[in-house]
Amino acid sequence: MDEQDWLAGRFEEQRAHLRGVAYRMLGSLSEAEDAVQEAWLRVSRADTGGVHNLGGWLTTVVARVCLDMLRSQRARREDALEAPGTEPVPSAGRGADPEREALLAESVGLALLVVLDTLAPPERLAFVLHDMFAVPFEEIAPLVGRTPAAARQLASRARRRVQGAAAVPATELTRQRAVVDAFLGALRRGDFQGLVAVLDPDVVVRAGDRVIRGAEAWAGGAVTYSRAARWVQPALVDGSVGLVMAPRGRLRSVLRFGFAGGKIATVEVVTEPERLATLDLAVLEG
Repeated sequence: MDEQDWLAGRFEEQRAHLRGVAYRMLGSLSEAEDAVQEAWLRVSRADTGGVHNLGGWLTTVVARVCLDMLRSQRARREDALEAPGTEPVPSAGRGADPEREALLAESVGLALLVVLDTLAPPERLAFVLHDMFAVPFEEIAPLVGRTPAAARQLASRARRRVQGAAAVPATELTRQRAVVDAFLGALRRGDFQGLVAVLDPDVVVRAGDRVIRGAEAWAGGAVTYSRAARWVQPALVDGSVGLVMAPRGRLRSVLRFGFAGGKIATVEVVTEPERLATLDLAVLEG
């Protein structure tokens, strides 16, 4: 076996791990696959004679590719936002497998992908590599052009964004989570009575200019979204428990809840990109 065949074999052994790194960096399965393929092209042309930790080295190569892709994506988004009448629309990517991507998103956590997408590329890289894959800051620093201490600060800043801070006591947060989990479970089952049970009879739902009043009135429409509920997960929304809907990890809508008497009393459905950008979103532990 020559060196190129040996390297190809070792790369294939690491492919699943590298795909996991890239997916957490990019939030898209098709883009993650592209990043891994680009990494292989770079690796296949590189001199690996001095590499002592091949797995760690491959991880940093993929991370560098992902960082370049994230920076390019951000630049395109900014250009699109500056152009009159345009809005960047995330793509599912060529050859996307919705079922496979749904399972991967569920395993990683939709809320985490949503919050990661709000981070600057260097923050996202530092957090993903260190907190999720235990890459030392000494290896992360060259990737982001910072000192190890500065890379540590990037990860710390990202960690604070990911974890967020609750606006209510822990006991109240637990009660909110139980109600929202029951709501989401009923929504996924298409269970009309289950939804009504966790809604205040006089619940007020606001979605843009529309206002819907009454548990049965809203539950009747909500159950029609049961199939889409696979892309919904609980999250901290402005310090309280809410829901984020993020197909393929791309935020599409948020439900902000108000609670009273152990039930959902108010709902705000937020879908406008400019409003979504103002929400303080964080991962809900547990």
